[in-house]
Amino acid sequence: MDIHALIIAGGVGARFWPRSRERSPKQLLRILGEGTMIQNTVARLNPIVPEQNILIITNALQADEVQRQLPQIPPENIIIEPAGRNTAPAVALGAEILTKRHGDAKMIVLPSDHIIHDVKEFHNVLDRAVRLADEQDGLVTIGIKPTHPETGYGYIQFDNDESEERDLHGGHPVKTFAEKPNLATAEKFLASGDFVWNSGMFIWKASTVRRSIAEFLPDISDEIQRLHGSVDTDRFYHDLEVAYREMRGISIDYGIMEKAENRYVIPADFGWNDLGSWDEVYRLKEKDGTGIAEEGTVISIDVNNAHLVAGEGRVLAAIGVEDVSIIDTNDSVLVFKHGHSQTVKEVVDYLRKNNMSDYL
Repeated sequence: MDIHALIIAGGVGARFWPRSRERSPKQLLRILGEGTMIQNTVARLNPIVPEQNILIITNALQADEVQRQLPQIPPENIIIEPAGRNTAPAVALGAEILTKRHGDAKMIVLPSDHIIHDVKEFHNVLDRAVRLADEQDGLVTIGIKPTHPETGYGYIQFDNDESEERDLHGGHPVKTFAEKPNLATAEKFLASGDFVWNSGMFIWKASTVRRSIAEFLPDISDEIQRLHGSVDTDRFYHDLEVAYREMRGISIDYGIMEKAENRYVIPADFGWNDLGSWDEVYRLKEKDGTGIAEEGTVISIDVNNAHLVAGEGRVLAAIGVEDVSIIDTNDSVLVFKHGHSQTVKEVVDYLRKNNMSDYL
């Protein structure tokens, strides 16, 4: 089965400031284990997707580093967006390029910055998702079986009954998508048994998603389809810049998945984490007996339950603190109490608003 992957890798990882910057965002960093996040994303697609079948959509600031980290990916498969327009235009662009090059390609769409521990089960789920998307001409997503009432993820509710009437390879028709809930609502979702976390991973045929984009996002579809003739020509990036100039930004979830009829979700459990905050990194890090996770040259005295990251060539000393993270780089230091890491994005917003680009 000839399968292609589209990896979306243009984000800035604002919640991982000050380590994550515009030129070296979260997906290009080694945060847990060996390899950067994007290197690990590509590696775990083997052998489901050959390296020559992987497209990566990124931006001009990150493209050179993406190519340096992934020399096995053909240069023509690293596509540079002229501006960030969220995931729907990126998916539309990827589908158009794959259609021009390979016809009605089977597509796996993945973020570049997730952690997956059970790669064998991940492959099993992808295989079933591709078969479901092909046989039902459907838009398939992977839902993560929730382990706790998480308020930082979106949720997907699925239909248990209809799936019993036909073989959907372990998938279910989607009832609804739900935004990030408050704690009480998340607890209700968990108790109901028919909600999963929205992983942001999608599987479909190129023709299926192109048809859906044309139906629900005709303005984006029109602009992207005009590029068909210039794919792999010298005028491609000029035409792409023209197309993106007036194109609105919208997510594939909101633009397509919340509206379409032929939606399916496969509940999965393969040790997934979207590593969306420093709190998540601390939770997954190995710690000593006092709950300390350290990186770099660290001195800790009378410290408990702390994540201490020293900048290169610097010493970080912490005394008498607990339940905090201290993330040091050569030009910035972030200190926050555990449980507040989602607010880090506000620091990045402040820096951007006040034209402090040297720190972004």
